[in-house]
Amino acid sequence: MKYEIIDFHTHPFTFPEGNISAHREYIDITPENTPEYLNKVGISKIVGSAVTKRDANLSLAENMVKSNNETISLAKKYEGFLIPGFQVHPACVKESCLEIERMYNKGLRYIGEIVPHGEWCDFSRKEYDEILDTALAFNMMVNIHSTDTDNIEELVKKHPKNIIIAAHPGEKERFLKHLERMKLSENFYLDLSGTGIFRLGLINRGIKEFGAERFLFGTDFPVCTPSMYVGGIAFDPSISENDKELILSKNAKRLFKECGVNI
Repeated sequence: MKYEIIDFHTHPFTFPEGNISAHREYIDITPENTPEYLNKVGISKIVGSAVTKRDANLSLAENMVKSNNETISLAKKYEGFLIPGFQVHPACVKESCLEIERMYNKGLRYIGEIVPHGEWCDFSRKEYDEILDTALAFNMMVNIHSTDTDNIEELVKKHPKNIIIAAHPGEKERFLKHLERMKLSENFYLDLSGTGIFRLGLINRGIKEFGAERFLFGTDFPVCTPSMYVGGIAFDPSISENDKELILSKNAKRLFKECGVNI
């Protein structure tokens, strides 16, 4: 592969059942061989927080801290292959803000992917505001899961200085919502993981309207097949060489540098 590829959206795992592929029993991917597998696809580094085993005897906040510690340990095991992210949760705002400070002191600058469930799916809730304010104070970027009814635009309006990366372009209606959100803040980005990129012309439309600088390569591994996402950018003749390089690695490097970290 002639391109450097940084996968901005992954879910590495620390135990076999943490492989959240729907067909994990049919493909031999383990915590030990994950770097080798992704290297063969052409991916040189990955970003994300690990899927870890929950402890039923611990509270939500305690499990959050435990998971973040295990992600850092996995990053050390992978010797630079994993750029660790970490988890926060709106149900425990105080503890989440303390985690942001703790992770900052450990050199981390990437929060997420935040995947809200149930009552927390509305990003306009006030609980997110203190977390985003603290993230900004510590120069952190935030990756958030997107759906069709999540009020991300309200989050962007209230926090235009935060670097917010929405995960998953989605089908046409959701993608158009993302493009409208991009108009609200120059700090709003879209990672190309999950549903969407397989629709011919989707990424071309985004580049035409906002430039390649606002899009980040992601696969959602191990949910999705990484080689399809690599091919969707690297082998598309309708995307310029410069735009490919921006999406595949240069945009990720720039954002981390803006947060004070060279990757």
